[in-house]
Amino acid sequence: MKNTTRKLFNAYIDRIAGINGVAREDASAKFAVAPVVEQRLVEKIKQSSEFLSQINMIGVDQQEDVTLGLGVTRPLAGRTNTAAGNRRTPTDPTDSNQINTYRCVQTNFDWARKYALIDQWAHRPDFQIIMSSAIQKQEGRDHIMIGWNGTSIAAATDRVANPLLQDVNQGWLYKIRTNSAERVLNDGALTADPLKAIYVDASGKIGVDVDYANLDALVYDAVQLLAEWHRDDTDLVAIIGRDLLHDKFLNVINAAGDKATEMEARDRILTLPKMVGGKRAIVVPFFPANAVLVTSLDNLSIYLQNNTRRRMLKDEPELDQIANYESVNVAYVIEDYERVALVENIVMGKKPA
Repeated sequence: MKNTTRKLFNAYIDRIAGINGVAREDASAKFAVAPVVEQRLVEKIKQSSEFLSQINMIGVDQQEDVTLGLGVTRPLAGRTNTAAGNRRTPTDPTDSNQINTYRCVQTNFDWARKYALIDQWAHRPDFQIIMSSAIQKQEGRDHIMIGWNGTSIAAATDRVANPLLQDVNQGWLYKIRTNSAERVLNDGALTADPLKAIYVDASGKIGVDVDYANLDALVYDAVQLLAEWHRDDTDLVAIIGRDLLHDKFLNVINAAGDKATEMEARDRILTLPKMVGGKRAIVVPFFPANAVLVTSLDNLSIYLQNNTRRRMLKDEPELDQIANYESVNVAYVIEDYERVALVENIVMGKKPA
């Protein structure tokens, strides 16, 4: 690292130590991030992604507990015949049953940057912002990736075998499949035979109709999986996997980039030009390509356990790099399982030739 860069980097460490209320030398040892700094960091991560800004990212005190119950999950109106001596008995209208619990598990967000790269930023007046902003955005993207694709909590994760971070934590879709299987429509009457490149039904008959002729029929059926009192809520959206989009929606994808990865990299919510099945239809980053989820965005939560974010900045000259070791306890939560409907592995469109 150049001497000029070293001065800038030392100032960066001084600032981190100062805002966290620790001595400068302690920034190179593991320290607890100050609560106000942690809160600001979460806000910056939310602001880095349109999707994260519309779901809940909440600090919780307990590592394991029932969910917060951010919405009312059942009707309230009714009557009690008090004249007959019956007592009115108010009950909690939020979903706080034993199924809907959470457990925050440690998640590491470690990174390293080579001296040569940091030297390239030394002339920039926003050096400290550059050092942190890209990392904050990637942490947000990782949360989205885990939320949609996470299926397990491995003692040692394998990013090569699980490129969508499937083994880091249990995400929203996994929670729906596990805790509310009755609200999952998984596979239809048809399956694809990859050897013959045709669709066949259970009896082996060839040339039958596809499961659904269009997305409207698919989403309409999915809505029926919701609790009846939620089906007409105006804030429900249909999150559509990109492989299920009809040709008439391709202009939306093309506007986001020629490749699916370019669409995901923008961290945007793409709204389709027409409603699907009576619901606003959107495309979001890292959502499974062959799935549909009907819910409201505020039904999805990320819980971050308060006072668990730990950090250490370390100079590693043996590797010519600066390393940042950082962790926080995280859980991915469905607030109300009666407000979700998940569709997976449905055959859409025309049969292959």
